[in-house]
Amino acid sequence: MSKQKIFDFLRDLSANNSKDWMDENRKRYHEAKNIWLAEIELILQRLVTHDPDFEQVRPKETLMRITNNRRFHPDKSLYRDHFACSPGTDMTKPGFYIHISPSGSFIGGGVYRPPSPVLQKIREGIDYDGDRLKKILSSSPFTGMYTDLDPDEQMLKTAPRGFPKDHPHLDLLRRKSFTAITPLTEAQVLSSDFPALAEKAFVSMQPLCDYLMQAVEFEA
Repeated sequence: MSKQKIFDFLRDLSANNSKDWMDENRKRYHEAKNIWLAEIELILQRLVTHDPDFEQVRPKETLMRITNNRRFHPDKSLYRDHFACSPGTDMTKPGFYIHISPSGSFIGGGVYRPPSPVLQKIREGIDYDGDRLKKILSSSPFTGMYTDLDPDEQMLKTAPRGFPKDHPHLDLLRRKSFTAITPLTEAQVLSSDFPALAEKAFVSMQPLCDYLMQAVEFEA
């Protein structure tokens, strides 16, 4: 099965984003989705060697719906222009994410805009041992795939409540998201080596996710 069919379908969907077009091309959608599910299966087989919990994850459980939720954003298009893989269903905890789209593909992870109690725990973890997080971000294996944390558009302008304005890790405490991604070319996704690349990205991300998870799960 050619992964090129995924990109061909998503390009056509982006150009014809309507229910009528989708109804007429439902067979193409399911074909593209099944090709992506087969690729996810290959990726999970690699990830399970690093985390036994992936043994219980099924490819279908990692998928996002192709339809956009327009309840609060009625201006959004009816259908998403991408396929994704996000093993694990708890979005309040650090995780791993793959996004493929003709408009831009990437791979990465971390925790994105967590609820206030979770964010508070991460900040307390940084307050306690921010040096370790900075070391993770500046050394391998993280730097083997990622350059730094992603820019955070919602970053606070000053220190969050309860933390000093001259805190040595103020740049991290002001954050509301702790994610890192690396862009992917279409050729990389289409390559037979893509599952191996996804495995490398996962291993590179693990020190960051482990740090964040330790903070999230800490009980005083």
